[in-house]
Order: sequence, then C-alpha cells, then structure tokens
Amino acid sequence: MKHPSSAKGTDGAESSQARNVPSTPRPVRGQVRPPYPLAMASGCIFCAIVAGSVPAHVVFDEGELAPDAPDAPLNGAMAFLDQRPLFKGHTLLVPRAHHETLTDLPPTMLAPLFGRAQQLAAAMVDVLGAAGSFVAMNNTVSQSVPHLHVHVVPRRPKDGLKGFFWPRTRYESDEEMAEYAARLRGGLTIG
Repeated sequence: MKHPSSAKGTDGAESSQARNVPSTPRPVRGQVRPPYPLAMASGCIFCAIVAGSVPAHVVFDEGELAPDAPDAPLNGAMAFLDQRPLFKGHTLLVPRAHHETLTDLPPTMLAPLFGRAQQLAAAMVDVLGAAGSFVAMNNTVSQSVPHLHVHVVPRRPKDGLKGFFWPRTRYESDEEMAEYAARLRGGLTIG
C-alpha cells in the first residue's frame, strides 16, 4: 500500500513542507507539552495511520492503553513497515499520541517506547534472520515526518550500509573535544 503523497521523505511519507502543514511550536526546554488528542495532529501522516484513515502494513498496534490518563505510559505505540525501506522489514515505531521529537516525549513514555524498540530489534534477528539491527531516530533535521518515530532496520554483513550515512568530522584538538564535553555536561540535569 502506498501513502497518498507526492513529495516523500526517507520514511515514504510526504514532508510537512510539501503539504504546507504548519509545524507545531516547540516547547521551552524542560517543559512537557501535553499531547494532542490521541492520534489527531492535523496534517500528520503518522497520526492518520494511527487513526486508520491512511493504510499501512501494521506490525503491531497497542491501541490506546490509558484513555483517561494522557501522561500514563504508553498511550500505546504502533509499529508499521516503512514505505521506502532500507531493507525489507524496516519498521517505524511511533507513539500513538502526537509528539514531534524525542524532547517532546513525556518521560513516562520513554522506557515503554524504547522497550518496544528493543523487542523489534530482537524480532529482526529472531524472526527475519538478520544478523543484527540498526535503530535510529532523527529529531527535526532529516526528520521527514514531524511525528516521533524510531527506525528499526534489519542488518546483515555486507548489506551495503557503510557506517553512518553522513560524513564524519574530527575535533581540532583534545582541548576542543574537552570543551564540547564540558558544554554538554553543563546543559544536563542528571541525578
């Protein structure tokens, strides 16, 4: 089944820019934005898949697990096959509630969602006979659909994927590397 789109990103879905759908505003760092009504962000192709108005080859659908508690884990997740897979079995895992990026996802949903990603990664090996898997997520940059999604891709030796898909860079010195680490460390709240 095909997505009804003409300008497709790597997920096989039409980009929000191509549809002229305005992006929802980003929350202030640390602020948890309440989710949209489950699976109903206007113009989001993944929300339309979750709602059943756009067809997809569904791997699993947990449904709405906590309809009376929008912040309860997990509000369900759904996994479906990517329309333009890197390899057959390439699966997209999404929270049913609309959250654009990882930083938008409520903390209570993080472990349940990545628990499902872990199960999908195991299925790539156990069910599809892959040697391993590639698990990845884009946040805003290169994110063709503005709905959080985790790519779980079956991998085999010599399958044609070489490391990362982008060029690597180097730090000019150990001091520059230490400075980046310190900047990042200073911006985190851990513990």
